Amino acid sequence: MSDTPPDRLAVNPKSPFYDAAILERGVGIRFKGEERHNVEEYCISEGWVRLPFGKTLDRRGNAITMKVSGEVIAYFLDTAEKK
Repeated sequence: MSDTPPDRLAVNPKSPFYDAAILERGVGIRFKGEERHNVEEYCISEGWVRLPFGKTLDRRGNAITMKVSGEVIAYFLDTAEKK
């Protein structure tokens, strides 16, 4: 497996960008210079993340998210521990 995370990744299993093996390995996100632990989906090339909007849920029980633009840096947690 590569040491660079994918350009786009989602935590929702219904998304086409979901990858269980990568999520199991652990991906860290730095958004606008700040560590984020609540990212639902990200795209490095387009420069955005999806963050939950409070604790509100839609009628299917999924978190309501908002798309926020800015600098996105993704890294694997297991390689960050080795450094």
